[in-house]
Amino acid sequence: SYRDSTFPSLQLILCGVAPLNTKIVGGQDASPGSWPWQVSLQTNDFHFCGGSLINSNWVLTAAHCFASITASQVTVYLGDQSLSNQTSNPNVVSRSVSQLIIHPNYSSSTHDSDLALLKLSSSVTFTNYITPICLAAAGSKFFNGTLTWVTGWGNTADGVSLPSPKTLLEVQIPVVGNRKCNCLYGVGDITDNMVCAGLLAGGKDSCQGDSGGPLVSKQSGVWVQAGIVSFGIGCAQPNYPGLYTRVSQYQDWINQQITSNQPELGGSKVSEKSWGRAMSTIVLHTLFFNNSLESEEASCWSFGRGTLPHTCLMQDSNCSTVFLARFFIW
Repeated sequence: SYRDSTFPSLQLILCGVAPLNTKIVGGQDASPGSWPWQVSLQTNDFHFCGGSLINSNWVLTAAHCFASITASQVTVYLGDQSLSNQTSNPNVVSRSVSQLIIHPNYSSSTHDSDLALLKLSSSVTFTNYITPICLAAAGSKFFNGTLTWVTGWGNTADGVSLPSPKTLLEVQIPVVGNRKCNCLYGVGDITDNMVCAGLLAGGKDSCQGDSGGPLVSKQSGVWVQAGIVSFGIGCAQPNYPGLYTRVSQYQDWINQQITSNQPELGGSKVSEKSWGRAMSTIVLHTLFFNNSLESEEASCWSFGRGTLPHTCLMQDSNCSTVFLARFFIW
C-alpha cells in the first residue's frame, strides 16, 4: 500500500540546517522547527501527502500522491506543526501550486520512479521554521544500518488516523540493504531506484498519509534527504520495512526541471577509484548459511580506509548463499 520568526542569515545558508532541532508508526511528536523542510499537501483543508522543500520555489514529493488530484486542487503548507492549529500558527505560510511535474518513468504497478516536483506559486522566505533540505548527491551511499529519520502527519497504525491536534510525528529507523529487502519482498520487486528502511522486528514505520515526505540522515552535520516515502506492505509489519524512492538516482532529472537556483546537494559517495581498488584485491569464498543470517554487501564498504584486511558478509540474490570477503582499501 502507498504511504499515501524570521532568521535573516538563513537566507544565506545552503540547506539541511534545522536551527531548532535539538506518520509515522511507533514515533513521537516532533518539536516545532525540528524538520523545517517538511510540508503538508492539502486539498480542501484535508492533508493527503507530505513533501520536502528543496529550494525557495520547489517541493519534492511522491508521484502516487497525484493519482486522482490535480495541481490546481493543492495547497502547500510550510512551517506547520499541528494541522489542527495551522490557521493560528504565525510560522505557517501557504502557497498554491503553479506546476506539477511527475517523473515520466513513474509506474503505479511497480512503484518505480515514484517522485514528483511541485513549483510553488511564489517563492518562500526562509525562517527558523522554513528551510530547504539538502538532496543526496548522485552516487551517495546510505549503508545498511545507517540511521535515518522519517516525518509526517500520516496514520499511526493501519486505518488509524493521527488524532487531534495532529502534531507532526518523527521516528528513527535504520536503512535495510536492498539485497536483504529484495529477499523479504520478493526478488526483483526492489529496484536500484528504491531504498528500504525500518525495523525487521516491525513497530516503527511510515504509513498512509506520510507519502511524499522525506527520509533524512545527518551527514557531517548537515541533514540530507535519502528517500521519499513511497510504499510498503501494511505499516510497521515485521520483515516488511518501508520503501522509499532513492533521491540520489534522480539528480539529473531534478536539475533538468529546475534550471535556476538548483537544490543543494549533500551526502557522501564512494569514489570509483576506491571502489575499483577494493574490488581488485577482493577474495571471495562461497559459504552456505541459513536464510536467517542478516547481511548486506553495502556494509562492506562502510569501513574506514587503511591497510588492514576487512571482512564482510554478503547475501546473494538467491537469498541463501553468503559470500565471505576479505579485502584491502588504501
